Amino acid sequence: MATNLREHCHLVTQRFKDESEHTATSVEQRNVEELCLRLFGKHDAQADMVDGLPVLNRKKTTQFLRKGLTTLSEGYECLDASRPWILYWILHSLELLDEEVDPADQHNIVQFLARCQDPDGGYGGGPGQLPHLAPTYAAVNALMIIGTEEAFALTNRPKLYSWLDKLRQPDGSFTMHVDGEVDIRGVYCALSVARITNIYTSSLFTLTDLWLADCQTYEGGFGACPGMEAHGGYSFCGLAGLMLMQKGKLCNIDNLLRWTSNKQMRLEGGFQGRTNKLVDGCYSFWQGGVFPLLHDLLPSEELEVGKCEHWLFNTEALQHYLLICCQDHRGGLKDKPGKSSDFYHTCYGLSGLSVCQNFIGDNLVSSNVVGDASNELVLTHPLYNIGLQAAKRAVDHFSSLPSIQI
Repeated sequence: MATNLREHCHLVTQRFKDESEHTATSVEQRNVEELCLRLFGKHDAQADMVDGLPVLNRKKTTQFLRKGLTTLSEGYECLDASRPWILYWILHSLELLDEEVDPADQHNIVQFLARCQDPDGGYGGGPGQLPHLAPTYAAVNALMIIGTEEAFALTNRPKLYSWLDKLRQPDGSFTMHVDGEVDIRGVYCALSVARITNIYTSSLFTLTDLWLADCQTYEGGFGACPGMEAHGGYSFCGLAGLMLMQKGKLCNIDNLLRWTSNKQMRLEGGFQGRTNKLVDGCYSFWQGGVFPLLHDLLPSEELEVGKCEHWLFNTEALQHYLLICCQDHRGGLKDKPGKSSDFYHTCYGLSGLSVCQNFIGDNLVSSNVVGDASNELVLTHPLYNIGLQAAKRAVDHFSSLPSIQI
């Protein structure tokens, strides 16, 4: 357990320096830094009186998540086309917290997702909606987390395969839906669901590895499409997609490592998603989750085998940010100070926290939990972002099924 939190007096010296050239971006950056400094300072003052350990408020966060399984506020009306996502965000957050979901609720969730599955393959964002790769990924992940026979049996694998084949483009990319837009999210979602349900074929993903590699930019990260700006979420999708194809070394690993590590903010401790953008709790996973993947790709001599016992970023600083600046007193995690918690940021904040806490290297497993021992979370799978045990259970199940007949 790590207790050596960064000192407030040092953080003050890390403020952004705009050289007296004020812009909207620099003003916003300074405002966020001041909010974080206030919270860090408040925590340090409290630490003088207690044990100095930040605590993950499991009870309130669990209550916040469980309520969302059955009741949503009117603010979520705009996410009517993302209902499988809401289920995935909540279920994954609960599994990271090692919280069980009632069997009756599991059954109800599976039955709801059955109404989202299209007769011709894939899942829509709600009952009767157009099948789309994003909610398909979320629905499949939610079913894998539930992990019951009913959940595993729901997805029509032959129909899913034929639907994916309709989305495949000649250059190896995928549209998000029939006649829809092309971007790297769709490719990752297609690869993820194909791999975990054991319907992956080389013919379905012909040239996909080359298309993904072309999305890497001069900065080092990946853009939505070839020629677009590097972005944290797209970078995870690009690298994870290549690794799902066992082609991770097609990208420029050194440039990606440099770009991703430079996205960690020196004062806040969290990650930004793009150059010159603000810190955001969700990038704790989208950026932080890239490091376990990179670790598998870097030459062993660069990692000094036997000596490297942590990911190649400041995991303690990220935990500091998440636990002190991103917790909502009502439960859940948020983007940054001044915002409210939501299921999306709770999911990816906890996912990033899980990555920080657990290092798995060459025959080495080490734990680095900042704060109270109760902060420790379940280990997440770095490629699928579901619990490691849930992923193993799903892979074992689907690998025992017959291959898809083309």
